[in-house]
Amino acid sequence: MKGILVVEDDPQLGPALQRGLTAEGYRVELVRDGTTALERALTGDHAVIVLDIMLPGLNGYRVCSALRAAGLSTPVLMLTAKDGEYDEAEGLDTGADDYLVKPFSSVVLLARLRALLRRGSTAATGRSVLRAGDLWADLTSRRAGRGATEFALTPKEFAILTCLLHAPDGPVSKEAILDEVWDPAYSGGTAIVEVYISALRKKIDAPFATHSIETVRGYGYRLTPCEQPS
Repeated sequence: MKGILVVEDDPQLGPALQRGLTAEGYRVELVRDGTTALERALTGDHAVIVLDIMLPGLNGYRVCSALRAAGLSTPVLMLTAKDGEYDEAEGLDTGADDYLVKPFSSVVLLARLRALLRRGSTAATGRSVLRAGDLWADLTSRRAGRGATEFALTPKEFAILTCLLHAPDGPVSKEAILDEVWDPAYSGGTAIVEVYISALRKKIDAPFATHSIETVRGYGYRLTPCEQPS
């Protein structure tokens, strides 16, 4: 069974996370510095990585960036005591899949880990590349594009796109997208989904004169397969 790699140098929090996750039935490996974390992540077999940002040696940003550069697609949940928007953006830009600010409850941590494990399982057991017309998303490499042109998507934009690609021609509600892409602790409304859909359209449709993301009034969105004009 694949386990969880916990990277945390706090002498109390690290062992507490290991004990708590072990009690939940997970196999847990704990390391306390960035250099060891990078080595174990690249050579081990983990289903998800819980990665602190402030670490001795390499910090979490550099570890995550190096993992993605090496082609490792294992989901990464970043932990930090910081709570600024810039810190979250930097973490996600390096390839992290989610972000959790300390202090956090075990309930929220477990919910986010389950969500990441579900995504990893879907990618591992389902189709590795989803398609609709000339639009595609590679779940393994976390790359997406239209035809030969690749998009530069944020982690959430990529997650929304794959959510729509799993149901081509079928409507997907805003609530379903929110449940799939955002963590359970998010207390805002579905307006945030509209903001990200708008940003996604600017990247996957507008430059190609296509209209693949349709609005289903009062419900959500439908992805319609289409080809860019020749």
